[in-house]
Amino acid sequence: MKLRAAPGFSLLVLIFLGAAGFIAAQTGEAANSPTWGIEGTDRDALSAREEFRLGVQAYNRSSFNEAILSFERALSYRPGEPLILDWLGRSYYRSGMEDTALRQWRSAVDAYGPSRNETLVLAGRIETVRNRRSLFSFLDEDIRYVEAGHFPGKVGDIQVYRQPTAVLPLEDGSVWVVAYGSNELVRIDVNGIVRQRQRGPLNGFDRPYDLVQGPDGRLYLSEFRGDRVSVLNSRGEWQFYIGSKGRGDGMFVGPQYITIDNEGYLYVVDYGNKRISKFDPDGSFILSFGDRSSGFTGFISPTGIAALEGRVYVADNITRQIYIFDRNGGYLGILVTEGLRSPESLSPLPDGRLLVTDANRLLIIDPNSALIREMGLLGNTRVRIAGAKPDLNGNILAANFEGNEVSIMTPLDDMAAGLFVQIERVNSDSFPLITVDLQVQDRRRRPIIGLDSRNFVLSEQGRLAGEQNFLGAGYRSETSDLALLLDRSPAALSLGPDLNVAIRDIHAAGGHIVSLIAAGEQPLRQRVEGTAPSVTALAASARGTAASYTPRWRFDLGLRLAATDLLNGQRKRAVVFISSGEMGELAFDQYGLSELAAYLANNNIIFYTVILGGAQAPEELRYLCEQTGGDILPLYRPEGISPVLSRLGSRPSGSYTLSYRSSLPTDFGRAYLPVEAEVYLLERSGRDATGYFPPME
Repeated sequence: MKLRAAPGFSLLVLIFLGAAGFIAAQTGEAANSPTWGIEGTDRDALSAREEFRLGVQAYNRSSFNEAILSFERALSYRPGEPLILDWLGRSYYRSGMEDTALRQWRSAVDAYGPSRNETLVLAGRIETVRNRRSLFSFLDEDIRYVEAGHFPGKVGDIQVYRQPTAVLPLEDGSVWVVAYGSNELVRIDVNGIVRQRQRGPLNGFDRPYDLVQGPDGRLYLSEFRGDRVSVLNSRGEWQFYIGSKGRGDGMFVGPQYITIDNEGYLYVVDYGNKRISKFDPDGSFILSFGDRSSGFTGFISPTGIAALEGRVYVADNITRQIYIFDRNGGYLGILVTEGLRSPESLSPLPDGRLLVTDANRLLIIDPNSALIREMGLLGNTRVRIAGAKPDLNGNILAANFEGNEVSIMTPLDDMAAGLFVQIERVNSDSFPLITVDLQVQDRRRRPIIGLDSRNFVLSEQGRLAGEQNFLGAGYRSETSDLALLLDRSPAALSLGPDLNVAIRDIHAAGGHIVSLIAAGEQPLRQRVEGTAPSVTALAASARGTAASYTPRWRFDLGLRLAATDLLNGQRKRAVVFISSGEMGELAFDQYGLSELAAYLANNNIIFYTVILGGAQAPEELRYLCEQTGGDILPLYRPEGISPVLSRLGSRPSGSYTLSYRSSLPTDFGRAYLPVEAEVYLLERSGRDATGYFPPME
């Protein structure tokens, strides 16, 4: 069943037909447009076309430096040619030189003129790149969230689900909706399609209320009238119960909101008993708290709960306050004493703040300052937001119990900016079958996940592409590539034992190691024996020889080489820098810090640093990690470095691959053939236009 995921979203097919109509309306102009190639038969035009063809082919091989040289030579024959300027900007962008890329794109806009379709595409790209903030910024202080769509509980006469109380966004972009009124879990994808229903064991769920996921993937579902917590596997299949009806230890009367701390312990709001009960991951009772004690008057109507950084926060919607406890139930004080109307769910955010639902409002509360800020509100006549959580696409999903729907709240700026779509590579080796690799992001570089064939429209020369197929999505893949970058400073020479441990832990993480780069004075790829080298062979190669360690070692050149080795690999990929903590005088001699960060981020490469010897990580390395979504990993951190690198395979990815069959004439491989991609999601859209050369005949 397909749900209406946005105002008018049930008319998705009509939107696509509208797009098709727009494309068809442009056909007459597009077919004769000089932007499909470089016009002219004079010697300069012929030379420019040949260099341009070589540049396009180099770009599609991810050889961006080679592409830049070819496009620069093409421009020397045809100065100011907008198509060449566009491609030159693309190449500089993928090389990490964003300022230079923007200059080329602005020149292309000027050359195209204001009324061209290409100008609109370029203008959107320029605006996004110029204003884009650092990667993974989350819930900015100055951003207002507005309702961009909803998953309704009823479509026409069909009841899809009733009275949602909680949501749990998943890594594939879909969301579990806890349907209190219809006693079920319903999983809905980003397009509003119901993908799965779970109604529990033979006797079914009995008024399910809240749902959380543990570190091991298991799901915990509170059942308000069933007076228990159901434990489910990661697919939502029922496993066993925790608790039963009663007043004793580990028993419930109306369990509602639940949370899990970073060690996997479960906390359940036992509404009828006016207390919090704590369990281990397997359901063994540990303790309860919330009764009247010294300094604490006891709960009256406990609602939302969140475990965050060693503390447990509990809301009470009668006192309109949020209380603080330690993980053993010790009372620590009051976080919020005023400013709340009817607080319900609390959700911990990655940045250490709390997302709070309060009647029809979404609030952000900083536990360090107790400051409250309203992020957005639902203005419908029937509103009670029982639960809300952020998804991986930058939205907040809010369960509106009274309105019988899940509202999709999106940053207002993102609604205006739309989606950032990039055609990264076009493969024409099997012409007329064309394969297109795309990247779909928001304006903050966050990947947009969960898309499928319904979200894409490909066209060529103003006509819908034939036989379009959706081949795959990066978020569905669990494989990853790693390039190891090795510090060759004199300080690293004495850290051989630590290096051996680091190589062992990285190998245990399970990612495919593409290359080992020794960042000496002239960075080199280290030779590793065997197609599946052992830990011993990897460690021996990583150590190298004493002669390779030098004060003149080059971090920047080594990082560029390591990143380049990943460009044609898996969509989930990372450079792991094994560092002594010293950067050296020549660390950024040829490439600046911002250029290196952009090179990684614009090619979707994550940067991790493993620190040997207990040193502190320099700020430059922290910056690279922050800009790419990586992390600083001290070698002997309590949980080790393997778990972090193992999770690379489950990181979100906005990469997609589609194919179509071209109907354009090739001129024996000399014709430049255009392709345009448009992406639609909810009320947002984005597009990119590029082209390719077919094989020479």
